[in-house]
Amino acid sequence: MKKLGMILALLGLTLFIAACSKESGGALNDKKLIIGATDGPHAQILEVVKEVAAEDGLDLEIKSFTDYVLPNTALNEGDLDVNSYQHKPFLEKFNEDHGLDLVPVAKTILNPMGIYSEKYKSFEELPDGAEFGLPNDPTNGARALFILQENGHIKLEEGKEETASIHDVVENPKNLEFIELDAAQIPKQLGEVDAAAINTNFAIAAGLYPKEDAFILESTNSPYVNYIVVRGENENDPVVKKLVKAYQSEKVKTFIEEEFRGSIIPGF
Repeated sequence: MKKLGMILALLGLTLFIAACSKESGGALNDKKLIIGATDGPHAQILEVVKEVAAEDGLDLEIKSFTDYVLPNTALNEGDLDVNSYQHKPFLEKFNEDHGLDLVPVAKTILNPMGIYSEKYKSFEELPDGAEFGLPNDPTNGARALFILQENGHIKLEEGKEETASIHDVVENPKNLEFIELDAAQIPKQLGEVDAAAINTNFAIAAGLYPKEDAFILESTNSPYVNYIVVRGENENDPVVKKLVKAYQSEKVKTFIEEEFRGSIIPGF
């Protein structure tokens, strides 16, 4: 009985140490990384990254997720070593809301928002006072306004680029009339306005291809480029740098360009 008690005590101590080790993290395995991504393009691209990384002696185990919360909680808890699926504004808000220290280490891809029109072929053709469809949610509305500013068509109040609303537009040479619409419905309402900003996923679902059909396309200077993300303690880990090198390789870049026809573009 005493022997059984000692075994149970030792087992408990072992589990406690393992849990503490997992929580405290530490240096990553320099031969293998467990990387999380959302289903779809992010996970698909990682399969190519895995091939490139293997050539450099690094094995990637890819875990796919169907939501935007679990890849970050799993990374924080040590079930993942790294993840690849999110942009900085999302990550910053997630860290703030959950008290985490997850950090972006390298750019991956951009799902570019585009400016489309059924009536005009360029922004310059838009008439004075043109009706401009804008997503009515704060994140995508600000994103659309940032694109217009980056291309010199409006000016936003300084420091408001990532949180801008139509009330932060301080210069509007074409006197655009901003009409806020549900992002998912804008493709269906494109013919009712002069031009509109449309997210890539909604554009593709409506038969539009950003690279071919948008007359302005979001650039990789956008704050909405996605990133490889790690725990703060692993930001400068050599194996993370090896992963970044594999992701930002010419083979992966070519795959993205050929596979997604401009609906997704390399952000590096």
